[in-house]
Amino acid sequence: MHPQTLRQYDRLGLVSPDRTPGRSRRYSMRDVVKLREIAELGAEGVSLEGIRRIIALEDHVRRLESRLRELESALADELLNRPGRRVFAAGPAGEVISMRAGTRTRRANQVVIWRPLDDL
Repeated sequence: MHPQTLRQYDRLGLVSPDRTPGRSRRYSMRDVVKLREIAELGAEGVSLEGIRRIIALEDHVRRLESRLRELESALADELLNRPGRRVFAAGPAGEVISMRAGTRTRRANQVVIWRPLDDL
């Protein structure tokens, strides 16, 4: 890229390269990737303001995805470590019963006699 183009991108805040003690720009690999993305969007006809907005939205989405992963992890930890977490068991008719941790279902103690149908 032309140095004037890089200065303009820096002025617009599209990239923010580090500076050497002599005030020269020092671009990281992340900056180079971003510059290539800017070049591709520009070649597709997107204006510099449009490119700035696209990059800002992509950065915002990345931050939101990171926060979502953090919250999902915290929720999973909370559910596993909660002292009164829910336990499920099968009822007498096969239905699912929600129970408190540490309790047991009541078992039926009646006797059921099974006879084949041809004996009746």
